[in-house]
Amino acid sequence: MDIRIRLGVEDLIGAYSAAIDEDRLEDWPNFFIDAGRYTIMTRDDFDQGLKFGVISADSKAMLLDRVTALRQANIYEPHGYRHIVGPMRVIAEAGGVAEARSNFVVVRIMKDGQTMLFVTGEYRDKIDVTTEPFRFIERLVLTDSHKFDTLLALPL
Repeated sequence: MDIRIRLGVEDLIGAYSAAIDEDRLEDWPNFFIDAGRYTIMTRDDFDQGLKFGVISADSKAMLLDRVTALRQANIYEPHGYRHIVGPMRVIAEAGGVAEARSNFVVVRIMKDGQTMLFVTGEYRDKIDVTTEPFRFIERLVLTDSHKFDTLLALPL
């Protein structure tokens, strides 16, 4: 495996998490190609072959709309995330597309300072590695739990 690809994938995944954790949601859609897909679904639903998740978007424009809604329309208690991601593994690369997997833990921090484990799971990514910086073609977020807090507002 080309070390450039491994490092580029690590950079993409790290920058993605930092943008969310630092409340730079306007940057989040830019980690995807224009026709990029983003889906959050439970591992149980995935294992059953279901196609749609709790959150599903099939373009960068849909991700931009989500950010606009989060900033201007949705009402939710202010909070932030801290992502712990790893290990990041590139499991295949062919035709300019890398497939990567990584485990994640997301901790939610409420405005009053309360901190709690929010969700754990696995990222399954398809990444365009033909141009730098790399971009997600698809990010599938598989959550270990089938229960979601009503505050699943921010991207994972």
